[in-house]
Amino acid sequence: MDHSEPIIVALDCDNRPTAAGIVERLGDECRSYKVGLELLTAAGPDFVGELVARGKRVFLDLKLFEIPTSVAAAVRAAGALGVSMVTVHGMGGAGIMRAAVEAARDFPRLRVLALTVVTSMTDADLADVGVGRPARDQTLRLARLAGAAGCHGVIASPRDITELRHELGGGALIVAPGVALPGQSPGEHAHPSTPGAALAAGASHIVVGRAVTRAADPAAAFRLVRADLAS
Repeated sequence: MDHSEPIIVALDCDNRPTAAGIVERLGDECRSYKVGLELLTAAGPDFVGELVARGKRVFLDLKLFEIPTSVAAAVRAAGALGVSMVTVHGMGGAGIMRAAVEAARDFPRLRVLALTVVTSMTDADLADVGVGRPARDQTLRLARLAGAAGCHGVIASPRDITELRHELGGGALIVAPGVALPGQSPGEHAHPSTPGAALAAGASHIVVGRAVTRAADPAAAFRLVRADLAS
């Protein structure tokens, strides 16, 4: 992914025409898009291939959590599509993360990122599933595990970026969802941030969703996000 352009727009859409319309309206303003399970299921992998063919970088947010063989096969399929990033779930353990990293070696431009703790989860949510550690501690624990497994970076809440940057060093990718412009809703993310604050804390990339995709003028909204980064 291009560090000079840290903004990734989340195409969290339930149909292909809506997603394609957003891409069309953003035009050359946006270089990078996130495609998650919702859009992948609705539009299929061909849509991802079309984005890549248009010169767009695609962050394929699969949150893979399966046996290592299946994870490796999914990563190879993502690499064949030409995506730039793919996610595995850190809670799956070192085995699946190593399998993902090894599978990505055949695709030099593909980066494997580990999801630490889902950004909508609170300490109470973790306790419900038997994790007796605060979300911040669990994030750092999984980030260390991901680094040891060879992952290129992590997905994490904006509030944890500073500690993660210190822990992982300057070369790691840290992608922060839960980012919105000042005064706008961050959706279901428990610990949101503004674009500029996330970047200043040490994020390499930020993921922006409805602040851009639901704006009356997505291109103008994208420029506001870029201006917030610059400030």
